[in-house]
Amino acid sequence: MAIELKQTEAFRKWRVRLKDERARAVIASRLDRLAYGHAGDAEPVGRGISELRIHYGPGYRVYFQKRGSTIIVLLCGGNKSTQADDIKKAQRLADEWSE
Repeated sequence: MAIELKQTEAFRKWRVRLKDERARAVIASRLDRLAYGHAGDAEPVGRGISELRIHYGPGYRVYFQKRGSTIIVLLCGGNKSTQADDIKKAQRLADEWSE
């Protein structure tokens, strides 16, 4: 059974702004695997949020939070150079998220 992936507006905007088509494809592939429960290279960053590390380009990151067993909220994205700020943003977005 697939897990439902929900997106914040911040995540949607980040993904649309990516100019590198290959990066978009690599990220989409990782999100497809995530939807089937295969997070791969993902580590918790605190407060129930995890960082999906994507080893392509500048080291893309997708921050997500599981809600129950069937929903994952994609909070925001970034790369290694913006990691600290992205984690703070993900925490704020997780606090604000409501379905």
